[in-house]
Amino acid sequence: MELSFEVMLGGWIATGLTLFILSFLYEDNPLFKLAEHLYVGVSLGYTIVKTYDTVVMTLILRPILEKGEWSLLVPVVIGTLMLTRYVPKAAWLSRYAFAFIVGVGAGLAIPRTISSFILKQIEDTVRPLLTLVPGEGVTFTYSLLNPASNLNGIIILIGVVSVLFYFFFSVEHSGPGKMVARAGIVFLMISFGAAFGYTVMARMSLLIGRLTDLIEFSDASYGRPTLWLSLLTIGTLIWLSRRSGAHPPER
Repeated sequence: MELSFEVMLGGWIATGLTLFILSFLYEDNPLFKLAEHLYVGVSLGYTIVKTYDTVVMTLILRPILEKGEWSLLVPVVIGTLMLTRYVPKAAWLSRYAFAFIVGVGAGLAIPRTISSFILKQIEDTVRPLLTLVPGEGVTFTYSLLNPASNLNGIIILIGVVSVLFYFFFSVEHSGPGKMVARAGIVFLMISFGAAFGYTVMARMSLLIGRLTDLIEFSDASYGRPTLWLSLLTIGTLIWLSRRSGAHPPER
């Protein structure tokens, strides 16, 4: 199937930028800096254009001009006051805008934070350790794959109590308390390890995606950009290495 010029050009650009970024594994070089600067510049430009289209046009101008929602002028005025920060004589006006935004942001964030990090944790901790099933009596489920199982409830309870005790420094961690604190350390290490493993797997997923694209763009229908740009990247790195070796930097 014959590909369009836009698709082929996109494949060449994606391949080149990917190889330029991966060239940092060898050393810091102009190719990597070129790709890095392009990434930052394009991302910033896209964010500005997208913000203008979403905020200014969709959320402000169109509702005001087409639907007559003049109440939107209030956030427009608050946002304009924030820009007075760049005018020294009128910079004091920006304090009202920042105070309003910080107050509203705190009012919205505090209940959500309490609900997510406190109430939800308490809810999972005080979950019944035994289940009362009508007609069957008291039952106990052992499935670790089911978050609502009784065994998971016991593990969560032990983990929360031991971790909280580990950070409780008013009592010396000795005797039975030392064992509880050690259990808290184990749960903390498991939590940190799981978070680190999740981060590593996410980065590996991104790497696999880029390598998959490089394999796809090595096809003849794209003009084999992976092959030619790989040779170009390797040749450029060799030339830069010999050039820096021939002209060592002055101390």
